[in-house]
This record gives sequence, structure tokens and C-alpha cells, in this order.
Amino acid sequence: MSGIVRAAIVQAKWTGDKESMIVANVAMAKEAASQGAQVLCFEELFYGPYFCQVQDPEYYGYAEPIPGPTTERMIQLAAETGMVVVAPIYEEEQPGVYYNTAVVIDADGRYLGKYRKTHIPQVKGFWEKYYFRPGNLGYPVFDTAVGRIGVYICYDRHFPEGWRALGLAGARIVFNPSATSRGLSAYLWNLEQPSAAVANEYFVGAINRVGVEPLGENEFYGGSYFCDPRGQIVGAAASSTDDEVVVRDLDMKVLEEVRQLWAFYRDRRPDAYGPLVAP
Repeated sequence: MSGIVRAAIVQAKWTGDKESMIVANVAMAKEAASQGAQVLCFEELFYGPYFCQVQDPEYYGYAEPIPGPTTERMIQLAAETGMVVVAPIYEEEQPGVYYNTAVVIDADGRYLGKYRKTHIPQVKGFWEKYYFRPGNLGYPVFDTAVGRIGVYICYDRHFPEGWRALGLAGARIVFNPSATSRGLSAYLWNLEQPSAAVANEYFVGAINRVGVEPLGENEFYGGSYFCDPRGQIVGAAASSTDDEVVVRDLDMKVLEEVRQLWAFYRDRRPDAYGPLVAP
């Protein structure tokens, strides 16, 4: 468990079209690689606007198969930079069946698999059930060049069960790519992910968008950050207004120290938790 993992997250404004958005994000990823990053995650639905502010079938056009064209570009990016890449993509499984998904590519360009967002909101400005089915792949953890990593997407973070499932599966770093705006849940942004990191004893990368997009009045306030298993922010959080690449050294020996000090996994009582999974 020891050693340093240099990890990166990217927050970005909507550029106006899919191609320029991919180009901008790839450029920031290469900047992270030039700083020695070994693993990187983009924001939720990274190549599009956050179209869930409206309900319009036009935006089904952003969906694509996995593997597909954007996955292939991410494979090339990973192979070129030697980074593990986590890329959130709007997935079309078949016509009319769509998921909010993140692909995981290893540092040698191998496609390792995907996670589909499990919990789907349907409230004003976040009309996600219009666009996505609930994920059906469970909570996979991926063995990568930097160790075991997991993904939990945006609204998922309000549900502790998935965080714990990822920890039980051995995740050392969990990324939470998001599209979080001021208002409804802004006060939770600096509470939930550090709390999840403490309760589950791993590092969390919390990624948010920035800017006001033309589809609505939601202001995405950035503030992306890494937190450690003690719940402390690693370095500083990103800007609330600007595109930014956050590169931080995550000291994996902290995992061992925390798990020996606070033996939450030893002291769990799954025999007493039956009511938690009652419908």
C-alpha cells in the first residue's frame, strides 16, 4: 500500500461543441502528464454540456457506444501519456437505452471496463431520468498501474452504500466526476466526499464543472479537490470559476496508517445490517 501516486483531475467550462471540448480536455490531460501525473479523471459527461438542465431528445445525439470513438481517443491518450485515464461518457447500449458511464483505461492503453451511474436524480435542473437508465454493473473496482481505483458519479455520492462497496472491493482511490451547481447541494460539496474518504479509508478525487451553460441558469462552481483518508484536502481546491488541472501527490502509506489506527473494516457488523437492504 505504500508509495506516492501522482493523481490529476480536470475541471472545464463548456466550449460550445463536442469536438472542441474533447480537444480542450485532452490538452489539459497532457499538461497533467507533463507534471508527472499517473492517473487522471475528467468531469461528468466531459465532452458535452450538462444537458440534463432541460428535457430534449436532441441531446440523445451525444450518446455513443462503449467502446466507441471517444473511448478510442482515450485509449490513445492513455497510451501516449502513460497515464491511467477515467473518462465519463454518455453511453448508448442500444437505440433508446442510455447510461451515464465512465470508462477506465490503463496506463498502457488497455480498456479495463466501465462503471454506470447507479442513482439517477429527477429534480428541477437535473432531469437525468429522461436521459439515463440506472446503472446495472454494480460497483466495479479496476486493477490499474496505480493500484485499485473506483468510480462513483455525481448524485451517487449522496448514497453511502456504494462508497462502502468500493472500499470493500479494495479501492485505494475513488473518483467522483460531477456536475454540481450552486443552490441545492452546494453546501454538501465539501462535506460528503471527505466524510466518505474517512468512513471508507481511501482517497477521493472530487471533480466538478465550472461556468454557466446556455441550457440553464445553473452555475457550476468548480472547487475540484482531492481528500485523504483523514478527510483532509490534499493541497488546495481548484478555482470556482476557471478551467483547471489539479495534480496532487497521494501518499498511499496514509491508507495503511489510517486502517491500523481506525480499524473500521475490522469492526464492521454486517450481521447486524440486514434492515439496511430492506426494500
